[in-house]
Amino acid sequence: MATDIRDTVQAVDAAALMRLLPARPRLLALGEPTHGEEALLGLRNELVRQLAEEGYRTIAIESDCMAGLSVDDYVTSGTGTLDEAVEAGISHGWGAYAGNRELVRWMRAHNEGRPAEERLRFAGFDGPLEITAAASPRQALTALHDHLAARVDAALLPCTRETLDLLLGDDERWTLPEAMTDPARSVGRSAEAARLRLLADDLATLLETRLPRPGTADARDDRDRAHLYARTATGLLRYHHWMADPSPERMAHLLAVRAQMMAHNLLALAERGPVLAHAHNSHFQRERSTMRLWEGPVQWWSAGALVSARLGDGYAFVATGLGTIRHRGVEAPPPDTLEGLLYALPEDRCVVDAPRLAAVLGDPPPAPRESPWFGYAPLDPARLAGSDGLVFVKDVPQS
Repeated sequence: MATDIRDTVQAVDAAALMRLLPARPRLLALGEPTHGEEALLGLRNELVRQLAEEGYRTIAIESDCMAGLSVDDYVTSGTGTLDEAVEAGISHGWGAYAGNRELVRWMRAHNEGRPAEERLRFAGFDGPLEITAAASPRQALTALHDHLAARVDAALLPCTRETLDLLLGDDERWTLPEAMTDPARSVGRSAEAARLRLLADDLATLLETRLPRPGTADARDDRDRAHLYARTATGLLRYHHWMADPSPERMAHLLAVRAQMMAHNLLALAERGPVLAHAHNSHFQRERSTMRLWEGPVQWWSAGALVSARLGDGYAFVATGLGTIRHRGVEAPPPDTLEGLLYALPEDRCVVDAPRLAAVLGDPPPAPRESPWFGYAPLDPARLAGSDGLVFVKDVPQS
């Protein structure tokens, strides 16, 4: 079998990735099967540098979309410092990883002295969400209100800034960790939250109808940020609403809302030009996602599935698979698994034509691999043909 699959692999570089695709996608999604491994972040950074030469001007990662604005300010104009950008602008604590710091440092160096239209842009495309809680909608909602208040007649605004502050109350009541497992602790279905959802919708509508046509590039950037505020405010209020839901479908709704927020952010980024996005494989797959949680099994459509439905051939997904993470207890894969077949090849890293490999392997596909470590998700051989390509890394060393 290893001999049969040799013709489906190439050396890892951007050119090899692009050869797998019929045309340059507007959104190229590069997945990873686990978070925080420096070897995988380093590989991503190599591809970013090469794909920047292919015209990919926006680099988006699985991080807080609001916080990411400060990183974008740093890489485009040098606002702040590298330390400030990665510490405050990359969420989930991932700013501490050397690979993410190096990405931001390199983007700033690349942009130095270049005209605005040639600069790389940075974006987080996740909502301001953690697995244990969701952010208060205050930042996004008040930023949207401030943007509109500076540009339209006050009589058009549905409320004052003071009204928003009164309805929002203390941020701590929105971010209570206990609300993730106990819907009764969530503020998401209070009378204040219901009023805020209506006001957020009114503000978003006002943005669409009263400020539709920016002129200069700076005005377009301002408009894009205002639309990000609107998407984030409405998305967070929707997320909090479902956090307070006592029904068995609660977690499915929460995961779907998060995926929708991701998808909307990616689509907005793709409107301004080609995007290279990086996140967990599960966020980019075209097939329905499944997970077993404390409330039972849940299903939803990932951000990749939603974006693919909109962009068609303008979306491409390249997954990443790996052989070992020995420092996490992930040893060499069984030889009859998809990872095992790739592990038997001599290359330490390779790009794989995933649809072609799926055809070579035939039906039924190889046995799925099982991971002894919860932080690593093996590839699903039955879904191999659903990706446009695959990057395989034989061994991931400890950083």
